[in-house]
Amino acid sequence: MMNQLSWKVGGQQGEGIESTGEIFAVALKRMGYHLYGYRHFSSRIKGGHTNNKIRVSTRPTRAISDDLDVLVAFDQETIDLNIHELAEHGIVIADSKFNPKLPEGANGTLYAVPFTQIADELGSSLMKNMVAVGASASALGINIDAFHDVVREIFKRKGDKIIDMNIQALNKGYDVFMEQAGGELESLRLEQADGKKRMFMIGNDAIALGAIAAGCRLMAAYPITPASEIMEYLIKKLPEFGGTVVQTEDEIAAITMAIGANFGGVRALTASAGPGLSLMMEGIGLAGMTETPVVIVDTQRGGPSTGLPTKQEQSDINALIHGTHGEIPKVVIAPSTAEEAFYDTVEAFNIAEELQCPVIIASDLQLSLGKQTVDPLDYSRVEIRRGKLLDEVPEQGDELFKRFEITDDGISPRVLPGTKNGLIHATGVEHGENGRPSEDAVNRKLQMDKRLRKLSNLKFYKPLTFDAKYEDPDILVLGMGSTVGTITEAKERLEAEGHKVNHVHVRLLHPFPTDELKPYIESAKQVLVVENNATGQLANLVRLNVGYAEKIRQLNKYDGNPFLPHEIEKGLKELL
Repeated sequence: MMNQLSWKVGGQQGEGIESTGEIFAVALKRMGYHLYGYRHFSSRIKGGHTNNKIRVSTRPTRAISDDLDVLVAFDQETIDLNIHELAEHGIVIADSKFNPKLPEGANGTLYAVPFTQIADELGSSLMKNMVAVGASASALGINIDAFHDVVREIFKRKGDKIIDMNIQALNKGYDVFMEQAGGELESLRLEQADGKKRMFMIGNDAIALGAIAAGCRLMAAYPITPASEIMEYLIKKLPEFGGTVVQTEDEIAAITMAIGANFGGVRALTASAGPGLSLMMEGIGLAGMTETPVVIVDTQRGGPSTGLPTKQEQSDINALIHGTHGEIPKVVIAPSTAEEAFYDTVEAFNIAEELQCPVIIASDLQLSLGKQTVDPLDYSRVEIRRGKLLDEVPEQGDELFKRFEITDDGISPRVLPGTKNGLIHATGVEHGENGRPSEDAVNRKLQMDKRLRKLSNLKFYKPLTFDAKYEDPDILVLGMGSTVGTITEAKERLEAEGHKVNHVHVRLLHPFPTDELKPYIESAKQVLVVENNATGQLANLVRLNVGYAEKIRQLNKYDGNPFLPHEIEKGLKELL
């Protein structure tokens, strides 16, 4: 019996590959298995190879597996591109329509199942994905009834006839595979799951849900991969809470509209990827100068320019921290799981209002679009903190309200437009305490110092996560974002061989948690920084803020693909 396995379905975009993976995963999730999925897809609507790899486990998992147990192929290209991952005991279930063949010397056993023929006989070739799911359930020895329930839910709006046809396709795929295999495949049997209910979501869904929980009622954005799902989720859900989504003409309009909404007292956000973030930089500077809270989500992808729109990268860190001209306070948070993405989004809105500055959530494509099981969220942890927002203002006489008053903590009292006695002057040029433009040198220094003092008041609940049980580790592994699960798995492999490996994940990129991280680096003989970029942007942050450059080594991957556990394991062993 296996406690985990890896399943992948592949074919041409537009063939229903995503829905095949979704049906397979949802059924297993409902049985109580932990899942982690990652989609490989092209930057076009139809055509081009795509695949969906899903890891199924009896324990929490946050990484793509090195190998593959089951490959479901809708074309020969899927076999040719993915067969190198197949384990010796693995199988390929392929549509017999294209006369599938395994390359010479390939691992595994091929089962040619007539997906398309069966679907055509039942009434529609579109149901070939259901045949494939049924065959997969048969190969893994999973009760087909679990998949029936998912089909009924998905197709309930299309009526009983469509539901019955798809269930027949599932059953037929199940039976035909069983006949070909000559019985059950004991080598692919999964241990029984715990049966607990969990959510199954991509990181973008978690961010969108977190925004709703935080009281966000406006999203202004322009569609872009891999951020668009945040917008799509909120288009459906925000109106239920009195909110709305506005698709703007570009990212410049999106950031300025979000700033305007926050200026008026409505919690608002925008979301984009690298190219859109570049367009937002002047607007982010405006939020910093006018001390207006705003939340921005950056779902990092392969760059520069259009780059690799549908591939993994973590190369926006320098831009997120240093991209704006001039100097403003800003906060950059990097969640590493869907669960963290939810809570971090809530906290981002609170920090933005408390510090009256931009807060950027640095996601990446693997986190944004990778789908994972999440334990039920604890909504009692959600709180709304609005900082120095005044409901009442004393009589000001003929003076304007001192919106930019010099304070010890750098945070000035804030009022919303229309507050009695709260008339203010707001401008993007340098200004005095009452907001009127000023180029006075003394005032300039006072206002700059005031704004920058804000960050000393930041209290982020979890700047680091860590698995660091050794006082004198052989190696400390540092990472950020979606690499957390892959690093964890590689670390566990080395520990099983007797090596002492600590792991710290950096979740607050700016202001950098120097004091919190320093003891872990001091105690380690060597430090390996793992990141999806070419220049070591996180490693450079560590060198800049903590030091110990002589200890720091880099493991960089920037080919568009996420790290696999064996790649990090190899990088660690090279240092031992």
